[in-house]
Amino acid sequence: MVAKFVQILDLITNLSIPRSEATRDYQKIGMGVPKQRKTKARQGNRRSHHALSAVTILSCPKCGKEVLPHRLCENCGTYKQREVVNVLAKLDKKERKRREKEQKEYEKEHPQEESPASGTMEELSKK
Repeated sequence: MVAKFVQILDLITNLSIPRSEATRDYQKIGMGVPKQRKTKARQGNRRSHHALSAVTILSCPKCGKEVLPHRLCENCGTYKQREVVNVLAKLDKKERKRREKEQKEYEKEHPQEESPASGTMEELSKK
């Protein structure tokens, strides 16, 4: 044992090989180990913010297609009941006719009620 130690010292002083290689066999290389076990309560508290929330899906008031909130309807191009993008202008003739037909059918099935804010002051006072 002493002889090997002397050999290692000679190698280190001569710098023929790096110190890490010379002492590799005599050093214990270990992995990091936690000092204490994490309890189930701490584990649960850490994971309490990992829950997924359900996605809210609304229907477009103009065409009835499913739309995410605060997003423009990709089918008819409306946002907050205003036409923002003219989707029909980007389509070819057959597709445009089909979409217009779908919108007319939807409007017949679901007539839009006028909001109470619309109208003259006299009409509002009668209600």
